[in-house]
Amino acid sequence: MYIIGIIIYKIHKERGGTGEIKIVENPAREVLKVILFRMVVKNKKRTKAGNGEGFKPRKMKINHPRVWFPEEYEQGKQWCMEQHMQHCFVRSHDGLQLHAFYLPAENAGRTILLSHGYRGSGFGDFAPDARFLHEHGCNLLFIDQRSCGASEGKYITFGALEQEDVKRWCWYLAKRNKKRLPIYLFGKSMGASAVLMASGKELPHYVKGIIADCGFVSMKSQFQYMAASWFHLPHIPVLLWRLSVRCRIQAHFSMKDADTAHAMAVNHRPVLFFHGSRDGFVHPDQSVKNYQMCRAPKRLVIIGGARHLCCAFQQWEKYHQSLLRFFEKYDAGAGIR
Repeated sequence: MYIIGIIIYKIHKERGGTGEIKIVENPAREVLKVILFRMVVKNKKRTKAGNGEGFKPRKMKINHPRVWFPEEYEQGKQWCMEQHMQHCFVRSHDGLQLHAFYLPAENAGRTILLSHGYRGSGFGDFAPDARFLHEHGCNLLFIDQRSCGASEGKYITFGALEQEDVKRWCWYLAKRNKKRLPIYLFGKSMGASAVLMASGKELPHYVKGIIADCGFVSMKSQFQYMAASWFHLPHIPVLLWRLSVRCRIQAHFSMKDADTAHAMAVNHRPVLFFHGSRDGFVHPDQSVKNYQMCRAPKRLVIIGGARHLCCAFQQWEKYHQSLLRFFEKYDAGAGIR
């Protein structure tokens, strides 16, 4: 999610601080549209260790756990990298080879699919959770989102196509679930939105619940929030429309496909929502809206003082006890229709 701010920054530069962006027929408009697409959607391949730094305004930097909890973040990530994990692969519906790391637990009671955020990694985004979950009897599947890690692809689609990838991984786990263990989908940031969107799909009956930490409602709402709150640019609908057109033509998705509304209306599996009250990257109202739209059994936990991706660090006991209570309640399928 962090590189989105670059686009808003570029638009801000175009304004020159003098007023609204004026959409007129000139080459500059087309250039800006290409810049938006390349900086937000087109992804450069990265290594297992992480992404390149790139441009990050101050508001991006202060919303990352490595700033607020550097020691805990690095320790959690290092623990993940030291484990002996299995490499797993599936083929996406559009022909990409997708990769994941699988870490089995001794005497496992459930399996957790971990869905990382925008240009993130499973080891980084779940640094505060992986060891805890594993030590509490959870098999872990760290999926690499399309165009991230060892997964193929060129484009990030903000959940529009990632939801289909999550569905593929669910069926992958179900076919190998010889012990008939419950499966949970756990996502953070864009990964949270992806698992929420996937909840509206036909999933294996082993999937007992969804955990969504600091997810957004839609790609469109996230862009609008950042434009208005970061750079005071409420008037960008034409640029977003043009970006959506380019996404459809080149990356084969539309911004309207990256939206949780339909899934929240049809999903019947319980959902546990988390969000930090001081999240300056994905506003807490986004989880409130997802919670309000959700018709399934649900709980919303707001972590006071937490920034983006920092809920588990900010209130460790409350966060992880909430997870354990959620598992205990729904492992047997309580509340599932």
